[in-house]
Amino acid sequence: MTPAAIRLTAVLLLGLALVPARAAAACRGESFEGSDYIVCSFDLTQSDVRMFWRDAEGEPYRTFSALAEALSGEGQSLPFAMNGGMYGSDLAPIGLYIEHGRELVAANTTTVAGEGSAVPNFYKKPNGVFYLGDDAAGILETGRYLNVRPETNFATQSGPMLVIDGEIHPAFIEGSSDRKRRDGVGVSSPTEVHFAISEDRVNFWDFARFFRDRLGSDDALFLDGGSAPGIYAPALGRNDPPGHGGYGPIIGAVE
Repeated sequence: MTPAAIRLTAVLLLGLALVPARAAAACRGESFEGSDYIVCSFDLTQSDVRMFWRDAEGEPYRTFSALAEALSGEGQSLPFAMNGGMYGSDLAPIGLYIEHGRELVAANTTTVAGEGSAVPNFYKKPNGVFYLGDDAAGILETGRYLNVRPETNFATQSGPMLVIDGEIHPAFIEGSSDRKRRDGVGVSSPTEVHFAISEDRVNFWDFARFFRDRLGSDDALFLDGGSAPGIYAPALGRNDPPGHGGYGPIIGAVE
C-alpha cells in the first residue's frame, strides 16, 4: 500500500470513529417528592425507537421476551421496552396505531359521559397521540394530531394526557387518593423522549408533575396503570410480565 493510500485509509477510519453509534436508552432510578421511578431517556438522533404489536405470523408479541427473541433472530437486540398504550381483550390497540407509516388501527374519538372514576382513563379527555417521525417525536392532543397530521412512522393513542403545553391535565386533583402504579411518556424537545414507570403508587397529579417538573416535559401522555404497566430493561434486571395475559402495543429501542 502506498503512503498516500495509508493516509487515506487512516482518515476514513477516523471519520467512521467520529460517527455516533445508535445508542441505547440510559435507564436509571429517579426519586421525586417521596416516590420512586425508573426512567429511560432517549436522544432520537442517537437511538432507534420503534413500536411493535404483531409478529411475522400476525399474532401479538404478548411479552417483552417474545419481542426480544424475534429481534435476536434478525441480528438485533432490545435494550428497552415498555407497554405502548391501552388495548382490548384481543390485545388490539383501542386507539390510533401506526407502524412503519401504516395506519393499522384508526383513531378513537369516542366521548364517554360521566365524571371522575366513572370515565375510563383512555376517555378522560383530552387524550393524545405519541408519535415518532424521522429522528423526531411529539405528543399532541388527539384532535390536534388529526388536524395537523405530522410526519409519522409510528404512533400510539392513549389517555389521558398528563401535561399539555406545560399545563397539567385540568381534571387531575392534587392530593387525590386514586394512587396506582403508572407508566407514561414525555418529550422535552423534538429529539428528547422520556419513558417513566412508577415503582410506588402515585396519583395522576403527582405523575404529571414528575414529567413536567423533574423531566422537563411540556407534553406527556399516560400509557397505562394498575397491573398493566411494564418495563423491559435488561441492564436493570427488569423484564416485567404482562398483567392482563399479554401486552398489546409495545414501544422498544432497537440496536
